[in-house]
Amino acid sequence: MGFPGTWMTESESMVYRVVPKCACSTIGQIMFYSDHGRFFDGDIHDATSGMHKWAIEASQTLIERNVKTHKSYAFTCVRNPYARILSSFFDKICGIQRNGKRYRGNLVPMLVQKYGIEVGGPDGKREFDQIKSFRRFLLFARDTIRWKKPMEPDIHWSAMSSHIATFIANGGRYDHVFFTENFNAGMQTVLDSVAVKHPVDLKTIPRFNESEGHGPARAHPVEDYFDDLSMHIIWEIYKRDFQLFRYDFDNPGNKMPKGPVDLAEVHAKLGD
Repeated sequence: MGFPGTWMTESESMVYRVVPKCACSTIGQIMFYSDHGRFFDGDIHDATSGMHKWAIEASQTLIERNVKTHKSYAFTCVRNPYARILSSFFDKICGIQRNGKRYRGNLVPMLVQKYGIEVGGPDGKREFDQIKSFRRFLLFARDTIRWKKPMEPDIHWSAMSSHIATFIANGGRYDHVFFTENFNAGMQTVLDSVAVKHPVDLKTIPRFNESEGHGPARAHPVEDYFDDLSMHIIWEIYKRDFQLFRYDFDNPGNKMPKGPVDLAEVHAKLGD
């Protein structure tokens, strides 16, 4: 299986396991900058040079050798599951993607037909009942994760622990897991632990948000989208994320984790 979703600087200063919807664009650009002294011109997900990625065949041997020998500092970043699934809904389901089309072609028409979801019209700009549509999307996300129907779960709403586990299961070990909600402190720990060609000042670098502007703005506070049934479904599909990464399941309005990640626990529970 190797190390899907793994990025590494060309200098091999650091290794990052991408978790979608968890500041991955900003982290990738920081990695690129630390090697080249400039940001990648465009979406870092589109970069095919200047950084090693598992999706680039020529990079796979280098990444595998590095990770299996734990040659470089390895890390990943997580996010509150409530905010992450909401972000996936507004970006991937309601939004128009960079190519000017809907995400995954016929996915949205299928959701409209089978789950009665509204997405703000053809351009995503019309008003609609965001809460009702999101809760219906949540049923669909649960169906994909629990039963792989009507499709396999998408990387943007499959559990963070599932992404993070592949790295461990195939022989990798993390040095750090930090929170999107406390990004600068977490990323600074990474930068302080590695040697970089070009120093990065986290206070001045821009935040790269590849999903920004794709879809309608969220009209309500996070907690308004989750009633008792929605919370039950969230627990069903993200229980391990809440437990391992210390997020507050009981209060969807509290985006902050309740404590630091226990790396020993992460390796023990995700390395089965």
